[in-house]
Amino acid sequence: MFSIIALYSLVGGVAGVLAGLLGVGGGLVIVPMLVFCLAQQGMQPETIMHIALGTSMASIIFTSISSFMAHHRRGAVDWTIVRNVTLGILIGTYGGSILAAHLSASFLKGFFVVFLYYVSFQMFTGKKPKPARTMPGKPGMFAAGGVIGGVSSLVGIGGGTLSVPFMLWGNVPVHRAIGTSAAIGFPIALAGCAGYIVNGLHATGLPEYSLGYVYLPALIGIVAVSMLTAPLGVRLAHRLPVDKLKRVFSVLLFLVGTRMLVSIL
Repeated sequence: MFSIIALYSLVGGVAGVLAGLLGVGGGLVIVPMLVFCLAQQGMQPETIMHIALGTSMASIIFTSISSFMAHHRRGAVDWTIVRNVTLGILIGTYGGSILAAHLSASFLKGFFVVFLYYVSFQMFTGKKPKPARTMPGKPGMFAAGGVIGGVSSLVGIGGGTLSVPFMLWGNVPVHRAIGTSAAIGFPIALAGCAGYIVNGLHATGLPEYSLGYVYLPALIGIVAVSMLTAPLGVRLAHRLPVDKLKRVFSVLLFLVGTRMLVSIL
């Protein structure tokens, strides 16, 4: 058990540094690494992707708290946006986790690969949506929250790669969009974690020490270390050429996505 937690501590360490350095959501890193590690442990292929997504969601609960509190202290969280989008987020994310529980591992992998390609392209080109209008009213925010939450639950992320562009399009300043996105990640993680736990309670073929689709040894290792290494990544971000590193990382994401695609085919 100690060696297993140590393995996932390494995963958390890498995810924490990259999240702090490049501003990417931990789930984009954690999910592929979990898929690889769980496969090396000999777990059943049909449950690996579900466990990776559920465990990633559970880890984001903890990392999002420290993230949005840091942004809040700098006044960078728009709590009005958070309030208006949260109900849609909760419903969309929980609904997405229910859907994921009934989807095959191959479909979930394929969906994740498509999402990785999207993020890779966005990161490599550095394209950001042009401010086109103000943020929508409550019905529009509810709908946007449902979409952001639903997609996030299917790829095991805190939603930043979706919510930040949405807010930039709505004329929210970039630093405020990032801070608000960190706060939005908390209800996404809560609803997603709850959904993967509830919908995995009666699943077969799960490893020992699982709570639904959340693998507790991996969660402990990832959370314990990622929260320590994320500040290191932030410090490195002020010393290294982040824009160039993002392009390198985008190529890595493309290669990871392609490797997962090959494993499906």
